[in-house]
Amino acid sequence: MTPALSLDLRAAQHGRLTVLGALSLQVQLGETVAICGASGVGKSTLLRILAGLHADWLGDLSQIAPPAMVFQEPTLLPWRSVRDNITLLTGCSAQVADQALADCGLAEKAAAFPNALSLGQQRRLALARAFAMRPQILLMDEAFTSLDPSLAAEMMTLFETLRAARPLATVLVTHDPAEALRLASRTLTLSGHPARFDASPLPV
Repeated sequence: MTPALSLDLRAAQHGRLTVLGALSLQVQLGETVAICGASGVGKSTLLRILAGLHADWLGDLSQIAPPAMVFQEPTLLPWRSVRDNITLLTGCSAQVADQALADCGLAEKAAAFPNALSLGQQRRLALARAFAMRPQILLMDEAFTSLDPSLAAEMMTLFETLRAARPLATVLVTHDPAEALRLASRTLTLSGHPARFDASPLPV
């Protein structure tokens, strides 16, 4: 079966520093792969390569469709409404945006501005925006970080519900092994300098 996403990386640089060494990643539709590793090891760089946001790398990348991405911060436009934060940044219709907001429990916030939302609601909006793209590939960079445990658990439940509604190839970066074990069907750990995938099992 042809993977939804396939990366054969030879190396990735930040300036003169080689951050990532040779590694290979394939993700199928319906699969969620977690990328774990120490802070600064290159997890976000790997995700940004997959998103087309990091140019200084060598290798081959193929994807069946452009990915949607949920960043570590919600990355919202504070001067535009909640609905506009979806329609303007994804190109979807207002109807699609409103359905995505409803799916994320934000139907009554469509005309509000992001500053009127709590942090948890802003994270919900970021998820709604990604799923409004109706993606086949989803990239998530520490999407539940800085939330208290109960709110993080609530957000993970929401993600699981949204993911179950469509066949997705998902790559999520996390520093939390418990999050990886809950959400991922497979976990890969980056380690070393330059970083490569570690064959050691994830600690529990």
